[in-house]
Amino acid sequence: MHGNQLLLEEPIRMASILEPSKPTAYPSMTKIVGTLGPKSRSVEIISDCLKAGMCVARFDFSWGDIDFHQETLDNLKKAVKSTNKLCAVLLDTVGPELQVVNKAEHPISLEADTLIVLTPDQEKEATSNLLPINFSGLAKAVKKGDTIFIGQYLFTGSETTSVWLEVTEINEEDVVCLVKNSATLAGSLYTLHVSQIRIDLPTLTDNDKKVISTWGARNKIDFLSLSYTRHAEDVRCARDFLSKLGDLNQTQIFAKIENIEGLTHFDEILQEADGIILSRGNLGIDLPPEKVFLFQKAAVYKCNMAGKPAVVTRVVDSMTENLRPTRAEATDVANAVLDGTDAIILGAETLRGFYPVETISIVGKICAEAEKVFNQDLYFKRTVKYVGEPMTHLESIASSAVRAAIKVKASVIICFTSSGRAARLIAKYRPTMPVISVVVPRLKTNQLRWTFTGAFEARQSQIIRGLFPMLADPRHPAESTNATNESILKVALEHGKATGVIKSHDRVVVCQKIGDTSVVKILELED
Repeated sequence: MHGNQLLLEEPIRMASILEPSKPTAYPSMTKIVGTLGPKSRSVEIISDCLKAGMCVARFDFSWGDIDFHQETLDNLKKAVKSTNKLCAVLLDTVGPELQVVNKAEHPISLEADTLIVLTPDQEKEATSNLLPINFSGLAKAVKKGDTIFIGQYLFTGSETTSVWLEVTEINEEDVVCLVKNSATLAGSLYTLHVSQIRIDLPTLTDNDKKVISTWGARNKIDFLSLSYTRHAEDVRCARDFLSKLGDLNQTQIFAKIENIEGLTHFDEILQEADGIILSRGNLGIDLPPEKVFLFQKAAVYKCNMAGKPAVVTRVVDSMTENLRPTRAEATDVANAVLDGTDAIILGAETLRGFYPVETISIVGKICAEAEKVFNQDLYFKRTVKYVGEPMTHLESIASSAVRAAIKVKASVIICFTSSGRAARLIAKYRPTMPVISVVVPRLKTNQLRWTFTGAFEARQSQIIRGLFPMLADPRHPAESTNATNESILKVALEHGKATGVIKSHDRVVVCQKIGDTSVVKILELED
């Protein structure tokens, strides 16, 4: 991956673009999050998804109940065991999501220039003239002239399966709207989005709390995707809730920015959250089309400089039903990588799409190609300038390790870590080679039992670009000694050779702590 770096600013022989890419140890440095659902929940399909490059499994509770998702997660565990591929678990909350209630699940045809009523009476049947919704406060939130969008989850943006409405009248709790385009709403779940209007519902709903405290706590989820994050306080409240649920105090919170309110408070949210998910489906409705790319680039840059993962959604919607992405989608994936994105979420494409494995594989290939022309030198200088001087001790070590690895053309950086912080800092500087994060477990006690840390930290590396975790043997003491480090390093090198990322005569940069001293060293491997 790193040995074939190109720069788009330099002359490229056009015929070289057609040359087949060399196989690499990892599908791509950019991580892929796959949403598991009806079309991707068997052990066989999940195993194929893991082999294709899925690093994180997303469980979206807008679909299915707790038993449905538990069965899927049990299958994921079997697939992880059979493939020997580590996979993190992300729980995506529903949050204050407005939905059309279509109990009969029959198609609803809407004609342009006709009137339709949105009602909170969920007992009524959905028809071409009336749509029940799951929110009683819509009439108080909107006014005449406001725009409402209804689309199949996730929004496809297609004018045949999505509809734009204009509010014409408020009639007590009902909202009367003019249909702006003809469409057919078919399927079990349609969501409703009111453009640039605050919906007075809690970010973490009672149902979300129930799911987290039961399913989430039982399965020790690695990430919580906090849907519709609007303020930093939303993240603080979610963290306080997780802190009371045993092991979930280690769960990382990713704020999902889905509307103008979240965009407006982005800087404060970024400070509080462990990472950011740019939900381009909903946000693409709130923002004018010409502003979407600007938000993406600005938000990813801010995440990069803060050293926090940036995750982008909605990239290859057409692959829900097609085997190939559109030209625009393929370019969109590549541009997300060039912007500095850590991971890409596949939603409907893997949840209910016909080609979940092929989608993961194709997105991975596009990411890998884009990584070859990522301007690491410019990115590195920009990041160092942003951090400024004096650097912290750890930041200095991390940037030095990356600089050394690039100068000596190392095949890999190996970083020893307990908390994962050192490895994340190295990855922040976007080295052109993979970073193997060797997580050294620590023994801890709550006065009742002894446990090892490390599993959470290893899995949570799975969403960070270029970072590939390896859990060290817990029998190694946490206190660093030369003998211990040499023993773990030997295992890490063997792991690198087994995966194909390290070969004879390669150079390897090692970042480790010996006593109170942080050390960066360069190894030249023999046969």
